[in-house]
Amino acid sequence: MNYSKEITEQLVKAYIDAPTRDTVRKLAEAHGKSEKSVIGKLSKEGVYIRSVYTTKTGEKPVTKSEIVVELAEKLEVEYSELVGLEKSPKQSLKVLLEAICED
Repeated sequence: MNYSKEITEQLVKAYIDAPTRDTVRKLAEAHGKSEKSVIGKLSKEGVYIRSVYTTKTGEKPVTKSEIVVELAEKLEVEYSELVGLEKSPKQSLKVLLEAICED
């Protein structure tokens, strides 16, 4: 057994009190474990909160293909009719989607 019941309780309590990656780092150092090991244990205990990736602008990341699918829905055409559009610059696709949504 890698983690005793007491250590597991300490990890869970410390993480619940401050659910950050810094807490994970400190717990790993304190118990001589890797951060991945601590994250794995916290996940198994059902308390680990995975950090959500955001872009530099703070938005949820969206692929160009997802933007093209949304464009197809707004224009009421099949996605297959817009083949190749996902090769356009992402910012151009976003501008186009915004312009369509304004109507």
